[in-house]
Amino acid sequence: MTRVRVEGFTISLDGYGAGPDQDVNNPLGVGGTDLHQWLFPTRTLQRALCGNDGGTTGVDDDFAARGFQNMGAWILGRNMFGPVRGPWPDLNWKGWWGDNPPYHVPVFVLTHHARAPIEMESNTTFHFITGGIHEALDRARAAAGGKDVRIGGGANTIQQYLREGLIDELHIAISPVLLGRGERLFEGVDLRALGYECVKCVASEKATHVVLRHPGPTHA
Repeated sequence: MTRVRVEGFTISLDGYGAGPDQDVNNPLGVGGTDLHQWLFPTRTLQRALCGNDGGTTGVDDDFAARGFQNMGAWILGRNMFGPVRGPWPDLNWKGWWGDNPPYHVPVFVLTHHARAPIEMESNTTFHFITGGIHEALDRARAAAGGKDVRIGGGANTIQQYLREGLIDELHIAISPVLLGRGERLFEGVDLRALGYECVKCVASEKATHVVLRHPGPTHA
């Protein structure tokens, strides 16, 4: 059965999932890259980004690896695809990751502005969805072929799916940094009222990993 998961989404001690003033030079906002000091050195991410077997192992790598297990499709907010707002000024921008993104499955990007799909290397194809979160999830489920769908972010996209009761499980990494301002992950979201429970909490030197799960089906 296909599950809808958030994996490896990192927040600061003051609750921000991204810093302010995102642009092409600051894809996670000012200070946002500091959140991911637990993730960047892991063997899983080094393999995904660089194609080598170097990198750290242990708790952080275990959680990084689970984010790619049984994954059949991703859903991203437009900010996670690129810094451009409004109508597409040109079609040259093809994502933050270059020609070989780390997804390796179909990716569905939420946007208000239509664009033809982009086929990338290693089986990644970006599809641009103008019909909202439900259309994106329906398309992603169909593409996943029985595997899971990962909601990659950003914060606003995760909030939308949470409020509609569409996320089965969330892995949140809490990084010991302060951003001061930016995008709060749980702004206006009452996880307790939505029925989520903490089922796992594990700390490494660089992050505290928390897994939240809905005890029953969150959607039909």
